[in-house]
Amino acid sequence: MIILDTGEFFKMTTQHDHARFSGELATQLKDNLFINTNYRDTVILSITEHDRAWIRLDQVPIWNDQQKIPFSFTDYPLLPKITMYKKGIDEVENMNQYAALLCSIHYTSFQDIRQSNQKDCIDYIKNELQRQQQIKSKLPHFNDKVVTQHYRLLRFLDELSLYVCLNQAGVTKNEEHPWFVNGFGTLIDDQRYYAEWKSRSEIKITPFPFKTEFEITLKTKYVPKDLREKIGINSAYHDTGYTFSTLRIVG
Repeated sequence: MIILDTGEFFKMTTQHDHARFSGELATQLKDNLFINTNYRDTVILSITEHDRAWIRLDQVPIWNDQQKIPFSFTDYPLLPKITMYKKGIDEVENMNQYAALLCSIHYTSFQDIRQSNQKDCIDYIKNELQRQQQIKSKLPHFNDKVVTQHYRLLRFLDELSLYVCLNQAGVTKNEEHPWFVNGFGTLIDDQRYYAEWKSRSEIKITPFPFKTEFEITLKTKYVPKDLREKIGINSAYHDTGYTFSTLRIVG
């Protein structure tokens, strides 16, 4: 779950809805960014499905007693995460092996897992690296440069979607979530990208990586804190209706 404390509410976006938002962004990318357009649909699939691992975890939000906020993707207990990470990548592999390769690369890049000394984490990394090698060996025209570019597209659109989820609409640049104030961490063709809210419904991206300006809708929930106090985070989440926010992406 992606969590933003807005004061009276917890803005709660499931990882899978965030990933689908990323996938919709991907459909608007300029074709040249894919290098090889034969992979375009597969890369979009990987971006759309990259957070399948979270579908079951997000069905039951958990309260973090220490932080007084629901557990989010950044602090969710590690061992349940890696169990579901493997399952999510397995499900993507059943759809498409190349998409699973990109997702596996993504899910072995997280520092909390890579730096862990827990055996389950070490085994997870080892098994995923083996999966990656097996998939690469089956690709008829494997090109590491192309794979790296496609993974960077996944990372970049993951960050852009998180930018929308982790900021209040219309926030000023100096009030943004600290991850994004100085632009996105993922470089595409050695280029850093920046986002800025121009209004509550318009986001400017510089430089502009998309074919044209477009509208896109985010599905999320604003869970009232007083309701959470009365009935608990899980019931409050499920009793709260979805909010659909339409945004315009401009250059």
